Amino acid sequence: MTAPQSTQQLITTCQSTQQLMTERQPPLPVDAIAFDLLTALIDSWTLWEQVAADAPLGRAWRTASLRLITAAGDYQPYETMVRRAAEEVGVPVARSDDLLARWPELRPWPEAPAVLARLAGRRLAIVTNCSQELAEIAARATGAAFEVVMSAERAGVYKTDPRAYRAAIDALGLPPERVLFVAGSAHDVPGAGSLGMPVYWSNRLRLPVPPGPPPLVDAPDLTELPSLFGG
Repeated sequence: MTAPQSTQQLITTCQSTQQLMTERQPPLPVDAIAFDLLTALIDSWTLWEQVAADAPLGRAWRTASLRLITAAGDYQPYETMVRRAAEEVGVPVARSDDLLARWPELRPWPEAPAVLARLAGRRLAIVTNCSQELAEIAARATGAAFEVVMSAERAGVYKTDPRAYRAAIDALGLPPERVLFVAGSAHDVPGAGSLGMPVYWSNRLRLPVPPGPPPLVDAPDLTELPSLFGG
């Protein structure tokens, strides 16, 4: 477990974010926006809770899956990882099949469709830790068009391995500093930032900023994202 930031570091980060979002800024000099899918754009937690038939158990299941996947490195079938997490926390393994069958029930966070609509016409991409089939299903649920949907299966590796982010950057044909990464989970902040990608963190749980390169923006949701581009 990593040590949390000091109070002064947190205050400084909050002040910097507030200044960035309230002062008029020139448009962010990037050519594309890459999104985490299953935390930044999609409320995946609710489905896991529903399938587990117990909210705390569902959250524990989802948390265990994130821990296993982000530590995995090279891609292993996402379905295997979901089942392994279920076994670890005591969810009946058959519920894993139910989760995957109900994947089309995933829905975006309330503000996400409007935010994505305001970004229409820009180069948008997905970088997500699941299979390609499940990534395509979840991406469609947002209602947006993405130039690149880079699943862990397609990349051959799970985030936070740098190769996962690099696969999306290479598919876009851009250097990392020209691609804004929109994170939903804390691990994606240093994960993308370590490659030189600027990061907008949709930090719904208001978690402390993790060690490593800090996010350009630490916000409670996606609402302010278009303002970085004058929208």
